[in-house]
Amino acid sequence: MTTLFTEPTELTQVPEKFTAFRIHQIKEGEKKKITSGFEQIGLDDLTTGEVVIKVAYSDINYKDALAATGKGRILRTYPLVGGIDLSGIVVSSIDDRFKADDKVLVCGAQLSELYDGGYSEYARVKADSVVALPQGMSLRDVMALGTAGYTAAIAIQRMEDNGQIPERGPIVVTGATGGVGSFAINMLSNIGYEVIAITGKTEQESYLRELGATKLISRHDIEMGSKPLENAQWGGAIDSVGGETLAWLTRTTNVWGNIASIGLAGGYKLDTTVMPFILRGVSLLGINSVEMPISVRTQGWKRLAADLKPSKLALISPTTIPFSELPEAFDAYVDGTVTGRTVVEIDGSL
Repeated sequence: MTTLFTEPTELTQVPEKFTAFRIHQIKEGEKKKITSGFEQIGLDDLTTGEVVIKVAYSDINYKDALAATGKGRILRTYPLVGGIDLSGIVVSSIDDRFKADDKVLVCGAQLSELYDGGYSEYARVKADSVVALPQGMSLRDVMALGTAGYTAAIAIQRMEDNGQIPERGPIVVTGATGGVGSFAINMLSNIGYEVIAITGKTEQESYLRELGATKLISRHDIEMGSKPLENAQWGGAIDSVGGETLAWLTRTTNVWGNIASIGLAGGYKLDTTVMPFILRGVSLLGINSVEMPISVRTQGWKRLAADLKPSKLALISPTTIPFSELPEAFDAYVDGTVTGRTVVEIDGSL
Protein backbone atom coordinates (compact mmCIF):
# COMPACT_ATOMS: atom_id res chain seq x y z
CA MET A 1 0.00 0.00 0.00
CA THR A 2 1.43 3.40 -0.98
CA THR A 3 0.91 6.68 0.84
CA LEU A 4 0.82 10.18 -0.56
CA PHE A 5 3.13 11.59 2.10
CA THR A 6 6.70 10.28 2.21
CA GLU A 7 8.39 8.82 5.24
CA PRO A 8 11.14 10.92 6.90
CA THR A 9 14.54 10.52 5.20
CA GLU A 10 18.09 11.41 6.05
CA LEU A 11 18.63 15.14 5.57
CA THR A 12 21.57 14.45 3.27
CA GLN A 13 19.27 13.08 0.59
CA VAL A 14 16.10 14.08 -1.19
CA PRO A 15 13.75 11.27 -2.21
CA GLU A 16 13.11 10.76 -5.91
CA LYS A 17 9.50 11.81 -5.37
CA PHE A 18 7.87 13.84 -2.60
CA THR A 19 4.51 15.51 -1.97
CA ALA A 20 3.72 19.10 -2.91
CA PHE A 21 0.53 21.15 -3.18
CA ARG A 22 0.67 22.49 -6.72
CA ILE A 23 -1.41 25.10 -8.56
CA HIS A 24 -2.13 24.85 -12.30
CA GLN A 25 -3.88 26.98 -14.88
CA ILE A 26 -5.75 25.00 -17.53
CA LYS A 27 -7.77 26.06 -20.56
CA GLU A 28 -11.40 25.05 -20.90
CA GLY A 29 -12.46 26.28 -24.29
CA GLU A 30 -11.91 30.03 -24.31
CA LYS A 31 -11.66 30.26 -20.53
CA LYS A 32 -8.82 29.62 -18.12
CA LYS A 33 -9.39 27.70 -14.90
CA ILE A 34 -7.27 27.28 -11.78
CA THR A 35 -6.88 23.80 -10.33
CA SER A 36 -4.82 22.77 -7.31
CA GLY A 37 -4.02 19.71 -5.25
CA PHE A 38 -1.40 17.32 -3.96
CA GLU A 39 1.05 15.82 -6.44
CA GLN A 40 4.15 13.67 -6.37
CA ILE A 41 7.03 15.68 -7.85
CA GLY A 42 10.82 15.58 -7.92
CA LEU A 43 13.52 18.13 -7.17
CA ASP A 44 13.97 18.88 -10.88
CA ASP A 45 10.30 19.91 -11.05
CA LEU A 46 11.00 22.86 -8.71
CA THR A 47 12.12 26.30 -9.82
CA THR A 48 15.85 26.90 -9.59
CA GLY A 49 17.62 28.05 -6.45
CA GLU A 50 20.84 27.64 -4.52
CA VAL A 51 19.40 26.19 -1.31
CA VAL A 52 17.42 22.96 -0.86
CA ILE A 53 15.33 22.81 2.32
CA LYS A 54 13.40 20.03 4.02
CA VAL A 55 10.27 21.90 5.03
CA ALA A 56 9.03 21.71 8.62
CA TYR A 57 6.20 24.27 8.63
CA SER A 58 4.36 26.72 6.43
CA ASP A 59 1.27 28.83 7.11
CA ILE A 60 -1.87 30.13 5.43
CA ASN A 61 -2.20 33.73 4.33
CA TYR A 62 -5.14 35.32 2.53
CA LYS A 63 -2.92 35.49 -0.53
CA ASP A 64 -2.34 31.72 -0.36
CA ALA A 65 -6.06 31.06 -0.25
CA LEU A 66 -6.73 33.31 -3.25
CA ALA A 67 -3.99 31.56 -5.24
CA ALA A 68 -5.11 28.03 -4.38
CA THR A 69 -8.80 28.63 -5.06
CA GLY A 70 -8.31 30.77 -8.16
CA LYS A 71 -10.22 33.65 -6.53
CA GLY A 72 -7.29 36.04 -7.08
CA ARG A 73 -4.56 36.54 -9.66
CA ILE A 74 -1.49 35.81 -7.57
CA LEU A 75 0.73 33.49 -9.61
CA ARG A 76 2.62 34.99 -12.53
CA THR A 77 3.57 31.62 -13.99
CA TYR A 78 2.18 28.08 -13.85
CA PRO A 79 2.41 25.50 -12.45
CA LEU A 80 3.83 26.47 -9.05
CA VAL A 81 3.89 24.99 -5.58
CA GLY A 82 1.72 27.16 -3.30
CA GLY A 83 2.67 28.75 0.02
CA ILE A 84 4.46 32.10 0.39
CA ASP A 85 6.24 31.11 3.63
CA LEU A 86 8.27 28.17 4.91
CA SER A 87 10.66 27.09 7.64
CA GLY A 88 12.87 24.03 7.76
CA ILE A 89 16.35 22.58 7.68
CA VAL A 90 18.89 22.98 4.88
CA VAL A 91 19.59 19.76 2.99
CA SER A 92 22.18 21.26 0.66
CA SER A 93 23.44 24.63 -0.50
CA ILE A 94 25.76 25.83 -3.23
CA ASP A 95 25.86 29.23 -1.51
CA ASP A 96 28.54 29.56 1.18
CA ARG A 97 26.19 31.39 3.56
CA PHE A 98 24.31 28.17 4.31
CA LYS A 99 25.24 24.56 5.02
CA ALA A 100 23.43 21.28 5.66
CA ASP A 101 21.45 21.15 8.93
CA ASP A 102 21.09 24.96 9.23
CA LYS A 103 17.64 25.93 10.50
CA VAL A 104 16.20 28.62 8.23
CA LEU A 105 13.07 30.42 7.08
CA VAL A 106 11.81 32.10 3.93
CA CYS A 107 8.92 34.58 3.92
CA GLY A 108 7.46 36.23 0.87
CA ALA A 109 10.37 36.60 -1.56
CA GLN A 110 8.01 35.93 -4.49
CA LEU A 111 7.33 32.35 -3.40
CA SER A 112 4.10 31.14 -5.01
CA GLU A 113 4.29 34.08 -7.42
CA LEU A 114 7.38 33.45 -9.53
CA TYR A 115 8.97 30.59 -7.59
CA ASP A 116 7.77 27.35 -6.04
CA GLY A 117 6.65 27.87 -2.45
CA GLY A 118 6.43 26.23 0.93
CA TYR A 119 3.56 23.75 0.51
CA SER A 120 5.97 20.93 -0.20
CA GLU A 121 8.01 18.38 1.70
CA TYR A 122 11.11 19.85 0.03
CA ALA A 123 11.76 23.32 -1.37
CA ARG A 124 14.48 24.86 -3.53
CA VAL A 125 14.90 28.61 -3.07
CA LYS A 126 17.15 31.55 -3.85
CA ALA A 127 19.87 32.03 -1.22
CA ASP A 128 19.16 35.78 -1.03
CA SER A 129 15.69 35.00 0.31
CA VAL A 130 16.85 32.68 3.11
CA VAL A 131 17.16 33.91 6.70
CA ALA A 132 18.82 31.97 9.52
CA LEU A 133 16.39 31.00 12.27
CA PRO A 134 16.57 33.77 14.89
CA GLN A 135 17.97 32.76 18.26
CA GLY A 136 15.29 31.82 20.77
CA MET A 137 12.65 31.04 18.13
CA SER A 138 11.46 27.65 16.88
CA LEU A 139 10.66 26.61 13.32
CA ARG A 140 6.98 26.71 14.28
CA ASP A 141 7.28 30.14 15.95
CA VAL A 142 8.48 31.81 12.76
CA MET A 143 5.57 30.36 10.78
CA ALA A 144 3.11 31.44 13.47
CA LEU A 145 4.49 34.90 12.64
CA GLY A 146 4.96 34.36 8.90
CA THR A 147 4.63 37.16 6.38
CA ALA A 148 1.92 38.81 8.51
CA GLY A 149 4.15 39.23 11.56
CA TYR A 150 7.13 40.13 9.44
CA THR A 151 5.17 42.81 7.54
CA ALA A 152 4.01 44.37 10.82
CA ALA A 153 7.61 44.46 12.06
CA ILE A 154 8.90 46.07 8.86
CA ALA A 155 6.13 48.68 9.02
CA ILE A 156 7.10 49.61 12.59
CA GLN A 157 10.79 49.58 11.72
CA ARG A 158 10.28 51.96 8.79
CA MET A 159 8.12 54.29 10.88
CA GLU A 160 10.75 54.44 13.60
CA ASP A 161 13.52 54.96 11.04
CA ASN A 162 11.50 58.00 9.95
CA GLY A 163 11.28 59.42 13.46
CA GLN A 164 8.13 57.84 14.91
CA ILE A 165 8.08 57.93 18.73
CA PRO A 166 5.31 57.25 21.28
CA GLU A 167 5.30 60.88 22.41
CA ARG A 168 3.84 61.96 19.05
CA GLY A 169 0.51 60.35 19.86
CA PRO A 170 -1.43 57.11 19.37
CA ILE A 171 -0.95 54.81 16.41
CA VAL A 172 -4.16 53.79 14.66
CA VAL A 173 -4.26 50.31 13.11
CA THR A 174 -6.87 49.52 10.45
CA GLY A 175 -7.93 46.00 9.54
CA ALA A 176 -7.18 45.35 13.18
CA THR A 177 -8.40 41.74 13.44
CA GLY A 178 -6.36 40.61 10.43
CA GLY A 179 -2.96 39.01 10.76
CA VAL A 180 -0.85 42.13 10.15
CA GLY A 181 -3.20 44.30 12.21
CA SER A 182 -3.22 41.91 15.17
CA PHE A 183 0.56 41.65 15.22
CA ALA A 184 0.98 45.41 14.81
CA ILE A 185 -1.29 46.13 17.80
CA ASN A 186 0.56 43.69 20.05
CA MET A 187 4.04 44.82 18.97
CA LEU A 188 3.29 48.54 19.22
CA SER A 189 1.71 48.24 22.65
CA ASN A 190 4.67 46.20 23.89
CA ILE A 191 7.14 48.97 22.96
CA GLY A 192 5.21 51.79 24.57
CA TYR A 193 2.73 53.10 22.00
CA GLU A 194 -0.92 53.80 22.64
CA VAL A 195 -2.81 51.84 19.98
CA ILE A 196 -6.28 52.49 18.56
CA ALA A 197 -7.90 49.67 16.58
CA ILE A 198 -10.25 50.29 13.66
CA THR A 199 -12.31 47.30 12.59
CA GLY A 200 -15.63 46.24 11.16
CA LYS A 201 -15.71 43.33 13.62
CA THR A 202 -16.62 45.11 16.84
CA GLU A 203 -17.62 41.79 18.40
CA GLN A 204 -13.85 41.14 18.60
CA GLU A 205 -13.31 43.96 21.11
CA SER A 206 -12.10 41.69 23.91
CA TYR A 207 -9.58 40.06 21.55
CA LEU A 208 -8.23 43.44 20.39
CA ARG A 209 -7.96 44.76 23.93
CA GLU A 210 -6.10 41.63 25.00
CA LEU A 211 -3.61 42.31 22.20
CA GLY A 212 -3.03 45.79 23.61
CA ALA A 213 -5.50 48.16 21.93
CA THR A 214 -6.66 50.89 24.31
CA LYS A 215 -9.60 51.99 22.16
CA LEU A 216 -11.78 50.47 19.46
CA ILE A 217 -13.43 52.38 16.59
CA SER A 218 -16.00 50.77 14.31
CA ARG A 219 -15.18 51.54 10.70
CA HIS A 220 -18.92 52.02 10.14
CA ASP A 221 -18.93 54.97 12.57
CA ILE A 222 -16.15 56.96 10.91
CA GLU A 223 -17.03 60.40 9.54
CA MET A 224 -14.34 60.87 6.92
CA GLY A 225 -15.15 64.45 5.95
CA SER A 226 -14.02 66.07 2.72
CA LYS A 227 -11.58 68.83 3.69
CA PRO A 228 -7.95 68.58 2.56
CA LEU A 229 -7.02 68.67 6.26
CA GLU A 230 -9.29 67.36 9.00
CA ASN A 231 -8.77 67.43 12.76
CA ALA A 232 -5.43 65.73 13.50
CA GLN A 233 -6.05 62.70 15.73
CA TRP A 234 -3.20 60.21 15.36
CA GLY A 235 0.54 60.18 15.79
CA GLY A 236 0.73 57.69 12.93
CA ALA A 237 -1.01 54.73 11.34
CA ILE A 238 -0.55 51.22 9.96
CA ASP A 239 -3.12 50.73 7.22
CA SER A 240 -4.11 47.54 5.42
CA VAL A 241 -7.25 48.96 3.80
CA GLY A 242 -6.14 51.61 1.31
CA GLY A 243 -8.68 53.54 -0.75
CA GLU A 244 -10.86 56.06 1.09
CA THR A 245 -9.57 54.93 4.48
CA LEU A 246 -5.97 55.68 3.59
CA ALA A 247 -6.94 59.05 2.13
CA TRP A 248 -8.77 59.87 5.38
CA LEU A 249 -5.71 58.87 7.41
CA THR A 250 -3.54 61.31 5.46
CA ARG A 251 -5.98 64.11 6.39
CA THR A 252 -6.18 63.17 10.09
CA THR A 253 -2.58 62.29 11.01
CA ASN A 254 -0.68 64.72 13.21
CA VAL A 255 2.42 66.77 12.40
CA TRP A 256 5.42 64.60 11.39
CA GLY A 257 3.37 61.44 11.67
CA ASN A 258 4.04 58.37 9.54
CA ILE A 259 1.49 56.21 7.76
CA ALA A 260 2.68 52.71 6.81
CA SER A 261 0.61 51.43 3.86
CA ILE A 262 0.60 47.63 3.72
CA GLY A 263 -2.59 46.66 1.86
CA LEU A 264 -5.45 47.60 -0.43
CA ALA A 265 -8.44 45.59 0.77
CA GLY A 266 -10.59 48.70 0.35
CA GLY A 267 -9.24 49.78 -3.03
CA TYR A 268 -6.03 50.77 -4.80
CA LYS A 269 -6.92 54.37 -5.69
CA LEU A 270 -5.76 57.20 -3.42
CA ASP A 271 -7.71 60.45 -3.65
CA THR A 272 -5.94 63.04 -1.50
CA THR A 273 -3.99 66.29 -1.80
CA VAL A 274 -0.41 67.29 -1.09
CA MET A 275 -1.52 69.43 1.86
CA PRO A 276 -1.01 66.79 4.61
CA PHE A 277 2.50 66.22 3.32
CA ILE A 278 3.64 69.84 2.96
CA LEU A 279 1.65 71.50 5.76
CA ARG A 280 1.88 68.76 8.41
CA GLY A 281 4.95 66.90 7.22
CA VAL A 282 3.05 63.62 7.12
CA SER A 283 4.98 60.75 5.50
CA LEU A 284 3.34 57.94 3.55
CA LEU A 285 5.56 54.85 3.68
CA GLY A 286 4.98 51.98 1.28
CA ILE A 287 5.67 48.57 2.83
CA ASN A 288 6.79 45.86 0.41
CA SER A 289 7.61 42.72 2.38
CA VAL A 290 8.26 40.67 -0.76
CA GLU A 291 11.21 42.39 -2.42
CA MET A 292 13.89 43.96 -0.24
CA PRO A 293 17.63 43.78 0.48
CA ILE A 294 18.60 40.74 2.55
CA SER A 295 20.08 43.10 5.17
CA VAL A 296 16.63 44.64 5.78
CA ARG A 297 15.00 41.21 5.83
CA THR A 298 17.50 39.87 8.36
CA GLN A 299 17.21 42.94 10.61
CA GLY A 300 13.43 42.60 10.65
CA TRP A 301 13.66 39.02 11.89
CA LYS A 302 16.25 39.96 14.51
CA ARG A 303 13.80 42.48 15.93
CA LEU A 304 11.00 39.91 15.83
CA ALA A 305 13.15 37.78 18.12
CA ALA A 306 13.86 40.73 20.42
CA ASP A 307 11.85 43.89 21.21
CA LEU A 308 9.15 43.22 18.60
CA LYS A 309 8.56 39.60 19.63
CA PRO A 310 4.78 39.32 20.16
CA SER A 311 3.66 38.53 23.68
CA LYS A 312 0.36 37.14 22.35
CA LEU A 313 1.64 34.81 19.63
CA ALA A 314 -0.52 31.88 20.76
CA LEU A 315 -3.61 34.11 20.74
CA ILE A 316 -2.96 35.40 17.22
CA SER A 317 -1.87 32.04 15.75
CA PRO A 318 -3.83 29.42 17.68
CA THR A 319 -4.25 26.71 15.06
CA THR A 320 -1.93 24.07 13.61
CA ILE A 321 -3.16 21.67 10.93
CA PRO A 322 -1.43 18.70 9.29
CA PHE A 323 -0.30 19.08 5.69
CA SER A 324 -2.98 16.61 4.57
CA GLU A 325 -5.77 19.00 5.69
CA LEU A 326 -4.45 22.01 3.79
CA PRO A 327 -6.92 21.97 0.84
CA GLU A 328 -9.95 22.13 3.14
CA ALA A 329 -8.62 25.16 5.03
CA PHE A 330 -8.65 27.76 2.24
CA ASP A 331 -12.37 28.49 1.96
CA ALA A 332 -12.58 30.01 5.44
CA TYR A 333 -9.89 32.52 4.47
CA VAL A 334 -11.63 33.48 1.24
CA ASP A 335 -14.99 33.77 3.02
CA GLY A 336 -13.52 35.82 5.86
CA THR A 337 -14.81 33.42 8.51
CA VAL A 338 -11.44 32.27 9.84
CA THR A 339 -10.34 33.35 13.31
CA GLY A 340 -6.63 33.70 13.94
CA ARG A 341 -3.70 32.49 11.89
CA THR A 342 -3.09 28.88 10.88
CA VAL A 343 0.25 27.07 10.86
CA VAL A 344 0.67 24.11 8.50
CA GLU A 345 2.76 21.25 9.89
CA ILE A 346 4.63 19.47 7.12
CA ASP A 347 7.28 17.70 9.22
CA GLY A 348 7.05 18.66 12.88
CA SER A 349 9.87 16.26 13.81
CA LEU A 350 12.54 18.63 12.51
